Formats: sequence, structure tokens, C-alpha cells
Amino acid sequence: QVQLAESGGDSVQAGGSLRLACAASGNTYSISSMAWFRQAPGKEREGVAVIYTGGGMTTYVNSVKGRFTISQDNAKNTVYLQMNSLKPEDTAMYYCAARRTAGGVWYFPFSYTYWGQGTQVTVSS
Repeated sequence: QVQLAESGGDSVQAGGSLRLACAASGNTYSISSMAWFRQAPGKEREGVAVIYTGGGMTTYVNSVKGRFTISQDNAKNTVYLQMNSLKPEDTAMYYCAARRTAGGVWYFPFSYTYWGQGTQVTVSS
């Protein structure tokens, strides 16, 4: 019912910037929030940021606060993740996710119904 497609991943040096995009299609009115997760090899999937589509409120994992910004363009049905001051520890596959339910804990992957295929971000020191 909802399809997500990520783009923007690349290989950059530490201190660099990238902007990821997640284009949503289908029944986007059913989405209450959209989030970015990331997963490095051998590690569990980690919630990075979430945006609540109604009011645009955002929340971030502590490790990216002040460096990453999640935003939305409702006209384009697209959510972005602006990543500045990238660090090697940011290296991961980044996934876009959407959920229909509001409230609760945002950073648990099982809360999200729809997922993109992921886009790789690699940060070299």
C-alpha cells in the first residue's frame, strides 16, 4: 500500500555531508511518522531519526544530534536526512521506514510497517 525508495548514499570522508532522500508512494495519508534507521554489519538496526508527518516534530538518537536533520517535503511525498560532520561510525546501510500508528517508542524497528531497500553510507577517516 505504501512504497518507499531511498537514494543519496555514497562514500565520503569524515567531516563530509550527504543528504538522503526517501520518496513515498501509494496511500501516504496512512503514514503517521517516518524514520531513518541504519545497520552496520554485525550490529543491530538502530533508529536514527523520526519525523511525525502531521506536525513535523522530530526526534534523534543522541549520537547524531546536532549533526543530522530530518525533514519532509509534503508536496513531493519525500523525507530527507541531511547528514553533516559525518564520522566513520556513521557508516551503515541506511533504511527509510514508515508506520501507520502514532505514539509509542519510535526507535523499535518492529513498529514500522513499510521499509525501503536501503542506501549505503560509507565514511572514511
